[in-house]
Amino acid sequence: MTEPDLFAEAAAELYTADPDQFIERRGVLAAQARAAGQAPAAKRITGLRKPTRSAWVLNQLVRAVPGVPSELASLGRELRAAQRSLDGAAIRELSLRRHRLIESLARQAFTAVGLRAPPAALRDEVTATLGAALSDPDVADQLAAGTLERAARSEGFGPDPPALTLVTSSGGRRSAPASPRAPRASRALAVAGAAPAARPATRAPAPPAEPPGAARERRRLAALAAAEQAAAEADRTAEAATAAEQELERTVQVMEEQLADARQSLSLARSQARRARSRQRQARLALDRLRR
Repeated sequence: MTEPDLFAEAAAELYTADPDQFIERRGVLAAQARAAGQAPAAKRITGLRKPTRSAWVLNQLVRAVPGVPSELASLGRELRAAQRSLDGAAIRELSLRRHRLIESLARQAFTAVGLRAPPAALRDEVTATLGAALSDPDVADQLAAGTLERAARSEGFGPDPPALTLVTSSGGRRSAPASPRAPRASRALAVAGAAPAARPATRAPAPPAEPPGAARERRRLAALAAAEQAAAEADRTAEAATAAEQELERTVQVMEEQLADARQSLSLARSQARRARSRQRQARLALDRLRR
């Protein structure tokens, strides 16, 4: 079996099996590759990283339903085209389709792995990664290969849309108006050489009434900002934890390789010791016969 085939089979097995068995099974497959004289394949196998639970769920989905990647790619192309053309109606309709597709695929994924009531955090990671696969080619490629290692998040569907402009009645273009400027202060009337006429004291105008629902909208925006900050902090924490996990995996991998080498050396030493003791017994017997 060639190196690419051996590696591909090992990757397929590892990313299909339960993540809890990943480390142990990876060591076995790497050892088998080395024993078969495929050292490069063994090195690539030991470089494979254990998937998170959400990534494992999605790897099972694309293996159970191979058409998932092409379905996501097709909808992603439609969304990008609608965004470039600034077609509001199409964007709304496609966004609804996007939501329905992601929800449907998430249900299929959890069904494929036998999870009827997945934890909220796991469900969030799965749906976020499906959304990322719509806009991020790297995530889409890993999903199509069934070798996702971790959850992903991505917003948008490509480059930002062009800035909007207003078209005047004469056909020219001008930039969208800036926010209204504050009203100019009234100019004081003065006559050269004369003091300004006295004016009766007036009351300061009452501030404009706040539009209905403005306070509620402010609270909603504040809650949204707080939630986004909490989500960003959770992402950073998860990334740090994943990095620590991968570093420990690398340490364990090195120790496993050292242990495998030590066991091989021990086996060789035991074999040599048995042969030496056998020769020792034979020499003693020969010496005894000669003495008699």
